[in-house]
Amino acid sequence: MNTPIDTVRPGPARALDPLSEGWLKALGAIERASGADRAVRALQQGIRTLPLGAVRDVLRGRQLGHPLHPVLVQVPVGCWLSAGVLDAVPGGQPAATMLTAVGLAGAGPSAVAGWVDWAELPLPRARVGLAHAVSNVAVIACYTVSLSARMRGHTLKGRGWSLAGLAALAVSGALGGHVAHGPTGQSSRT
Repeated sequence: MNTPIDTVRPGPARALDPLSEGWLKALGAIERASGADRAVRALQQGIRTLPLGAVRDVLRGRQLGHPLHPVLVQVPVGCWLSAGVLDAVPGGQPAATMLTAVGLAGAGPSAVAGWVDWAELPLPRARVGLAHAVSNVAVIACYTVSLSARMRGHTLKGRGWSLAGLAALAVSGALGGHVAHGPTGQSSRT
């Protein structure tokens, strides 16, 4: 059964746990933060005016009937989660290194599709989307440092940065999920 997200969210009659309450308050604060609105609007306009032609429709997932970004995101997320599992298995580090690299390679196309979608969002969603993008910079930085350490033979350091990347990825994913499926029921496609 497909239930709209608004019907499964706790209503005013049910109390939220403190962590959920804090997260939702933070998201609300980001949605209302207007300090960067001028830059957000300018960046959105700049992206919308890029001469992408039919590529824009592909990046927006028009042929799929839904955004392409969530599909492309499966490559880096899957690789990095798998690398984390392999880091815990004796002898899994060479494969974890490869998966870290493949995840970084897959992040670029995912980001491009995400930015094209982001350019069409209403301001409250665009504000959270910008926070999602900034957190993705942290994710990419962690995995870049991890890959560099791994390739230089510093396995423990590489594993540590990979764990930091997973933590940043969790925050980024939660922000991205809010952009796509937040409490107003709007989707990331407008």
